[in-house]
Amino acid sequence: ENKNNVTEFILCGLTQDETVAKVCFSLFLVFYATIILGNLLIIVTIKSSEQLNSPMYFFLSHLSFVDVSYSTVTAPKLIYDLPFEKKTISFVGCMAQLFAGHFFGCTEIFLLTVMAYDRCIAICKPLHYTNIVNKHVCGWLVAASWVGAFVHSLVQTLLAIQLPFCGPNEIDHFFCDVHPLLKLACTDTYIIGVIVAANSGMISLICFVILLVSYAVILVSLRTQSSEGRLKALYTCSSHITVVVLFFGPCIFIYMRPSATFSADKMVSVFYTITTPMLNPLIYTLRNEAVKNSMKKLWSRKVNSSEK
Repeated sequence: ENKNNVTEFILCGLTQDETVAKVCFSLFLVFYATIILGNLLIIVTIKSSEQLNSPMYFFLSHLSFVDVSYSTVTAPKLIYDLPFEKKTISFVGCMAQLFAGHFFGCTEIFLLTVMAYDRCIAICKPLHYTNIVNKHVCGWLVAASWVGAFVHSLVQTLLAIQLPFCGPNEIDHFFCDVHPLLKLACTDTYIIGVIVAANSGMISLICFVILLVSYAVILVSLRTQSSEGRLKALYTCSSHITVVVLFFGPCIFIYMRPSATFSADKMVSVFYTITTPMLNPLIYTLRNEAVKNSMKKLWSRKVNSSEK
């Protein structure tokens, strides 16, 4: 009978090249600082601005919080480990990282889907929008996103934690995830790999299909609107579509397959755990006049108060 006699895992990390590691250390440190500052700025701006009190910005503030949390699961550990040749993580720490990563990642997937629903109702049924997407509904949608993500993450973690690990204990990744752990298990993991793919991959794929359908409905409804209304709606949705493509593409690539791992997995993982959370604040602020104006007013108030 195989038993778990592994108390810690060795992470191979992102690279073994010292020069590349030094460059990555500086680069990811800047990226992580940008993620924290950019997303916190969006949260503070939305909370302090009376103009940004619509459901769209309510969901955006939650998305920014999730981005900060999601990147914090992997980025600090990655940055800390880069200068060192040996990178380790305890068994408990590995399972905690696995749970947190899937928890916040799945919450982001659900929030992006909710935001697409919000835009669909706002554009297709503008007269009924405030009745359909009210504060009560917004609260329930966000709560459902968190609860659904918790259930998903709990299933993934329970699948991993009951696996027997009898050595080796070297994970070919820079953080703990299901597929690399399945390769180390001392048992046949085919069935578990299928369950993982069904759990993670199907969530990503189904939500992505819902998003595509939502925007197809939006495009069809725009045919009956004026040119000005059409451009305004497309401009509003373009930011969300960009974020969806950047996040869902890598997630589907990683999780819509059994327990096989590819050499490109590490770079793809960097993209959706660090790069996308860093780009989200830039995408939503550079393409949104209301957010930019609120940030300017917030800055002006702070400057005026400091001068006094």
